[in-house]
Amino acid sequence: MSASVVVEPDAGVWRLRLGQTWEVMRMELSRSRSAWRNLWLPFLAFSPPLIIAGHALQETGCQLEEETLILAAIIQLFYVRFAIFFGCLGIFMRLVGGEVAERTLHYLFLAPVRREVLVLGKFLAGTLTTVVVFGTGIATSVALMYGHFPEGRAFLLDGPGAAHLRAYLLAGALACLGYGAVFLALSLILRNPIVPAIIFLVWEGVNGVLPLWLKRLSVTHHLKPLLPAELPPEGLLALFTVVAEPTAAWVAVTGLLVFTALVLVFACWRIRRLEVSYTSE
Repeated sequence: MSASVVVEPDAGVWRLRLGQTWEVMRMELSRSRSAWRNLWLPFLAFSPPLIIAGHALQETGCQLEEETLILAAIIQLFYVRFAIFFGCLGIFMRLVGGEVAERTLHYLFLAPVRREVLVLGKFLAGTLTTVVVFGTGIATSVALMYGHFPEGRAFLLDGPGAAHLRAYLLAGALACLGYGAVFLALSLILRNPIVPAIIFLVWEGVNGVLPLWLKRLSVTHHLKPLLPAELPPEGLLALFTVVAEPTAAWVAVTGLLVFTALVLVFACWRIRRLEVSYTSE
């Protein structure tokens, strides 16, 4: 009897926190759906499928190896390095910064909800938005790239193409998690985090020439073991590329999840000390 008295309040608190997190996530998703400001996100995600569709209508003699390499370049260079990066930059920077710009952040702080719950609910909303939009774009790109010629359809339906699709979707989802957590934390530290975001973009771009211990501090390093097709290094950076030992996929996934969790812990700590100030620039 006494044990139940101790356990039930704790379980009730956890159920309350989970319910509040769910409601904050729903509120943030409803705000995003009702705003025209997010139309640029589908444009980023579905630009490659439009280009691939045009390529499919014009090209007839396609080679499986060539199409696979082109698709790998689209996903690794456009989606992971560019589209998901800037998509998360726009979405996650605005989760708290948008409330400050609209002068509504103090209403959330006055609500009977812990600030950590607000951060986690908003982060889940941003993650769900980016994962769904970019995941759909990646899946559409893969289907169009392999679906317009017989050898590609056989590769996708009866060969390892389905495994490639799963790997690309997992890499895209983890990229949304990693980039999203970093940009959310930056928005809680700096009023104008654009310059640090540019530095972070350059850091991710030159990841190949960094020493191994510095590679581990980037998102793209943890995504490379998941990608089924490797792009050959080209250009000047190829001369300085540091070849590291292959990392097991489960180690890469675990490392990125731990990295995301640590950044979120910092974000929760930071928002508890955040003071509301609507100063004009």
